Amino acid sequence: MSGADLSERAEAVRPEMHGRVVWRAAQVAWRELEAERERWPYWLPAFFGAGIALYFALPFEPSHWPAPAAALALFAAACLCRGRPYPLSLLLALATIALGFAIVGWRTDQVSAPRLERRLGPVTLSGRVVEVEQLARGRRVTLDRPLVERLAPERTPARIRVRLRDEATALSPGDEVRLRAVLLPPPAPIAPGAFDFQRHAYYLRLGAVGYAYGRTLVEPKRSSGFALSLAALRDRIAQRVTAGLPGAEGGIAAALMTGERGAIPPDVIEAMRNSGLAHLLAIAGLHLGMVTGALFFGVRALLALVPRLALRYPIKKWAALAALAGAAFYLLITGATVPTQRAFIMTGVVLLGVLLDRTSISMRMLCWAAVAILAIEPESLTGPSFQLSFSAVLALLAAYESLRQPVLRWVAGEGWWRVPLLYLTGVAFTSLITSMATIPYSVYHFDRLAAFGFVTNLIAVPVTALWVMPWAIVAFMLMPFGLEGAALPPMGWGLHVVIWSAKTVVSWPGSVAILPAMPLWGLIVVSLGMLWLCLWQRPWRVLGLGAIALGLASVALERHPDVIVSEDARLFAVRAADGRMMISPVRGDDFDVETIVKRAGQTTRDPWPEEGSSADGRLVCDALGCLYRAKGQLVALVREREALLEDCLHASVLVSVAPIKSACPAPRTVIDRLALWRDGGHAIWLSPAAVTSESVRDWRGARPWVPERPESVASVRPAAKSKAVSERARPGVPTEPETPDEPLAEEDEE
Repeated sequence: MSGADLSERAEAVRPEMHGRVVWRAAQVAWRELEAERERWPYWLPAFFGAGIALYFALPFEPSHWPAPAAALALFAAACLCRGRPYPLSLLLALATIALGFAIVGWRTDQVSAPRLERRLGPVTLSGRVVEVEQLARGRRVTLDRPLVERLAPERTPARIRVRLRDEATALSPGDEVRLRAVLLPPPAPIAPGAFDFQRHAYYLRLGAVGYAYGRTLVEPKRSSGFALSLAALRDRIAQRVTAGLPGAEGGIAAALMTGERGAIPPDVIEAMRNSGLAHLLAIAGLHLGMVTGALFFGVRALLALVPRLALRYPIKKWAALAALAGAAFYLLITGATVPTQRAFIMTGVVLLGVLLDRTSISMRMLCWAAVAILAIEPESLTGPSFQLSFSAVLALLAAYESLRQPVLRWVAGEGWWRVPLLYLTGVAFTSLITSMATIPYSVYHFDRLAAFGFVTNLIAVPVTALWVMPWAIVAFMLMPFGLEGAALPPMGWGLHVVIWSAKTVVSWPGSVAILPAMPLWGLIVVSLGMLWLCLWQRPWRVLGLGAIALGLASVALERHPDVIVSEDARLFAVRAADGRMMISPVRGDDFDVETIVKRAGQTTRDPWPEEGSSADGRLVCDALGCLYRAKGQLVALVREREALLEDCLHASVLVSVAPIKSACPAPRTVIDRLALWRDGGHAIWLSPAAVTSESVRDWRGARPWVPERPESVASVRPAAKSKAVSERARPGVPTEPETPDEPLAEEDEE
């Protein structure tokens, strides 16, 4: 047989071999899937979340009636297939996806409320205080039922958040206040991919943010109700804790007892975040488990001291009821955050099992907790609280499921030392698993990685569990008698150790790594890989590690923008030759600058030349604007109209602070003041062959939380004129319009 014949036969056999490999792989996957049939129900929360994620991924607002109709039809079809497991499972999966899509659409309709369209003020503002937040500098209040001067009732936001300068006036939830304030719409993301505070505010029914002038007039306690009374109690507890335990320790104590973190100094928050201890500040399963466990075992031990009660009555069930009541109180007093809700549901199921003499299944509990939370607040799926909390608990349950039998056999052995050693080993193992499970979500939301989080958790978690939280319970019990001062100082000693461990570890070289922003597709791949790894039990679960690795690699694979322009054209950022971002000087907008710096994987911003050129020669600035050369493209950042004529003839990309009313022949991309006002901030990617740009509006799509902007040049005011020179070659300083001294808004990261 000739060589040509052999080659032709090989080409004919190759597709057949590929088909056999695919067929064998499918057979193996089918056998594994069949063997994991008892784990199939655990995937229903994942399908439910997939429907919610699909809703938020759409670039347009869908009609809200087809999803519930599809869910009902699919559930009906599933009922007809009850005797056929595979069609039944497929139909239930599709129905659950449709149900998640339907619920988030219904939720979006329910929270719809007016929003402020443009800056307003100073104006007179009155309303009812529903939340008081103590900040490191000043306070921030949230008002409902607001009345705003020069604003019609039908256009008045349902809720307004205002930062106060006046710290002397006593405020409590339920008070009616009157003040002078500047109000602004909730800010849009600085660039595509950044945190969307407008969407966050939409689901809070928060239609305006702002800052107050002068004194706040208060009419105490004109409103009442359970929610307001609870908020007022939370505020009073926080004040008494910080008064009895001043300093950073008091701020953390207030956070552990009420969920209010505003009194913690910024340097302490930063140290705890960079050391991997931020989870101690966010009330979650760790804290509620400590409270519930202390109450359960404490009450049971006290009842056991009375032999008559211990022998005749079910004191274990009485202790479970006391622990459940304490868990409910702690849930309400700490604000019922998503992690606390998850922990309360799981703890409640365990305690209910004690009352009914039943044993609970942990992974099933987690699934029900996820469905319950997503059914009430489906938007929480996109937030860091839900993702960090559930990823950590999911990984822990999967790990302990695999190790349960070996651990039980080991503990059954002789030796008193086994129990304390098991506890210390369990703390270390738990810290290691939770740290690894939350790494992708910390990188995605906070762009940082705590390298020595395992060490700090090994110190801080036992101190918090065995010392700090028991004293917190004692302080709660003594507070009605005004004796909390006896419990707060010992609690502060433990918190001092926690703060010391955080600051010590942060001082080590390489303790925190700031990473570039992870793309959304990377987070999705990581989440799918983690679900695959944790929900299955057979060897094929290790395939999830490959998906997790690919998702983490997306940080390096993602191509980040070369130029970023803010919505108001006062903030520019360009990429230097070494890959770092240079950011233009601007008064205010600290949060926007910090966002760009973090998403670039930096801790500080590189200097922007006030005049002349940058160190790498890419950026040249004068009084009229800047020219940026990179990858064979010329980008003109124009601040004054006098530069338009020249830049229109030579630039590849033209970004202008002023509207451009005439044609610009040379640029491939033109972004003027009108485009920025209408579409928000822009990100620009350069290459030798092409220029690609994306606006915040393009990235978010036409959704209810995205304000509509009419196509009107008259509505756009050009930036304030400066004393610019008429010749482009003459040196000068870039100018920016007037901005308020106060930040426009502040976002909660966790």
